[in-house]
Amino acid sequence: QVQLVESGGGLVQPGGSLRLSCAASGFVFGSYDMSWYRQAPGKERELVATITGDGSITNYADPVKGRLTVSRDNAKNIVYLQMNSLKPEDTAKYFCNCQIGGRSKWGRGTQVTVSS
Repeated sequence: QVQLVESGGGLVQPGGSLRLSCAASGFVFGSYDMSWYRQAPGKERELVATITGDGSITNYADPVKGRLTVSRDNAKNIVYLQMNSLKPEDTAKYFCNCQIGGRSKWGRGTQVTVSS
């Protein structure tokens, strides 16, 4: 079955960096676009970044453009989210996502807290 497992979250000071990873299994990873979402307490889940199956095209939400970078390693079945110049408003639980057969698949998420 499809599994998505996020890791790499933690507590970081404003201006710091983190790299999130999402390990995927149970499907042909390179055939599917992957996305990162985040959800802050009391807020709706929002799309952060997407990457096509071959990694050639990426898209970002306006609040993270220039600071977050999505990439993937199709040989390892992992999608990454490099997070630089982090701000307190980036504090959220981060989830990876893919759409397979019209169904949305989610991991359990990894918490990112940006605070001094």
